[in-house]
Parts: sequence; structure tokens; C-alpha cells
Amino acid sequence: MLFSALSDAELVARCRVGDEGAWNELVERFSRYVYAICSRGFGLRDHDAEDVFQEVFARLYGGLHALRDDGAVKPYLAQLTRRLCIDHLREGAREQPLEEPSGSEQDERLERIDEALAVHEALARLPEHCREILDRFFARDESYHTIAAALDLPAGTIASRISRCLGKLRVELEGRSDLPEPSRKGGR
Repeated sequence: MLFSALSDAELVARCRVGDEGAWNELVERFSRYVYAICSRGFGLRDHDAEDVFQEVFARLYGGLHALRDDGAVKPYLAQLTRRLCIDHLREGAREQPLEEPSGSEQDERLERIDEALAVHEALARLPEHCREILDRFFARDESYHTIAAALDLPAGTIASRISRCLGKLRVELEGRSDLPEPSRKGGR
């Protein structure tokens, strides 16, 4: 699903006035993020992560009017999800972590989840041919030859297409202020 051009704040404002389409988009926009915090950040099994996931969005729906800053819905969801995951683990959930991760370890995991979500959203904004070739090369780990055969392209053009599509992905991601600077070799 492609995300609309609405900011988080605009989307929350539309949800407040009962726009069902906005609510569906809000859930879609943050579903991977919330689920990743549950499953990767806290190591919950799928069924436990789904329980927490549903509780997070039920509480968001019920408490949307109390959100102080509409643009801060993402950090609000992160905090709510963390709190509910911890509650779930404390209540004797079926999946207990072997060792409770430290606050800095959890912060690092959440940072990686944030970055993965940003890449996913940027990929969704790319043209279909770029999404396809990048998915095949990076996610499916297909060779140039396999990609060329599947897309009916000469094998020699795959590397250049991947490079161009990565350039487009970088442009999509450049608007994020929290991305690390590219490393530069040779003292540049």
C-alpha cells in the first residue's frame, strides 16, 4: 500500500473527526512498526505480539483525543507498545526473554526498527520496477541471472538498474534528519 502525502499530524486530525479511511491508513502506516517492536524488540511470539498489537491500536483509538501533539503519534505508539510488551511479559506471558535487555539495547533495537520502517516506506514510494528489482536482489537474494530471467531483461543491465533504483531510494530517504552521513573514503 502506498502511503498518502498526509503528515502524521494531518492523519491523526482526520481520525479525530471520524474519518474511517484515515484510521485505516494510520493503522497501515504504523502496523509494521508496532509489530516489529513486539516481535523483534521484545521477542514476543507471533500470537503474543498480535495480542499486544491489537491492544496498542485499541488504546490508540480510544485515547486519540488525549494525544497532546498530533505529530507525535509515532513516539506515542512506541512508548505505548513498549509499556504493553513489558506488562505482557510481567503477567507471565508464554514467551519470556532469557535475559532482560538493558535500556540501551532496547533503544538500539528500536532504532533499527525505525530505520527499517523508514526504508520500507521509502520503497513503497518508488516506481514498481524499482521495488521489484530491489526486492529480488536484496530481500530474496536472487542472482543477476535469476533476476534477468524473471524480468525478461539482459543480465548486463541488472547491476545498472539496481544502482539507479538505489539512487532513487536514497533520494526518498534523504529527507530524514536521523540518517547517518555516508562514509567517505580517501578523506573527502
